[in-house]
Amino acid sequence: MSILRPDLERPRERRPADEPRAGRTQGGGVRAREGRTGGEPRAERAGGWTGVVRDRVRPGVATSGAGAGAAAGAAGAGAGADAVPRGGAFSRALAFVGRTLRGEWYGIVVDPLRQLRRRGPAALLLAFVACAGVIFFHAIAQHRTGATAVRVLGGVQGDLPLWLALLRTPVSLYVPALDLPVWAGITQLFLAFALAELALGRRRTLLIAYASTLAGTLSARVMMAMGPGRWGLGLPPEIGQVLDTGPSAAVVGLFTYLSVVRRAPVVFTLTGGSMVLESIAKPNLAGREHLIAVAAALVLGLLHERGRRRRRAAAGTRDTASA
Repeated sequence: MSILRPDLERPRERRPADEPRAGRTQGGGVRAREGRTGGEPRAERAGGWTGVVRDRVRPGVATSGAGAGAAAGAAGAGAGADAVPRGGAFSRALAFVGRTLRGEWYGIVVDPLRQLRRRGPAALLLAFVACAGVIFFHAIAQHRTGATAVRVLGGVQGDLPLWLALLRTPVSLYVPALDLPVWAGITQLFLAFALAELALGRRRTLLIAYASTLAGTLSARVMMAMGPGRWGLGLPPEIGQVLDTGPSAAVVGLFTYLSVVRRAPVVFTLTGGSMVLESIAKPNLAGREHLIAVAAALVLGLLHERGRRRRRAAAGTRDTASA
């Protein structure tokens, strides 16, 4: 016992008599340490399977390289045999669909709602004006005098002079079609103009809506000029007397353009697919004009995306040159 610091002296730990120490055997190998309950060596658990007994080697005794390599090879073979391939084609496809839907939800719904919260109800001016215009023209068209005024201001037909048709086209956006229920399309009209105004801005929304409507109106003239039945697109001259009004072409054009610039394939499929089904189920002038409006908005969206990529490339080039 120490004379200077007796309080730090600890008794020497003793090993139980029934637990012999691991030592070297006569053959030069290392003997495994026996457990308390029997003569079998202890085993470690790793990853849910019983591992190989790890022998404790005395300091100074090195393991041969061949033995270490063989052990590593055996462990690798066991891991490769027990490994289960992660995922597959179905899981990758499911993950892709999930990412697409998430991006589409944020691009079409979440971002416009953030813009609405930041800018307030004044950001929905075009949507309110469009719905109010349709309701107003529908109300006054119920009377004989009002119907005449609506026809003079916004009635577009294929047999009108071109300059007069172009002059009436902006007003024809708010003149509801006679063969369609006006109240059923108010929700779609408000939603299309609201989302477009929040995501694209007021000026571009008006441009896309007018361009889609104008493309449908001019296409009717082209199809009538082709003659009936030609290439499957021609129309008879009697179509020129059909009243061609309503905001439906603008609505499908806005949804198509939004789906392109916001990379929303689900919205694009629903919009384009419904127009195709409509033209098949009811092959009339309106169905063809809707398809033309979808195609026009698609081209405008692709041109916008191409211009944006060019501007980004030019900006990157300028930044690299300035650096």
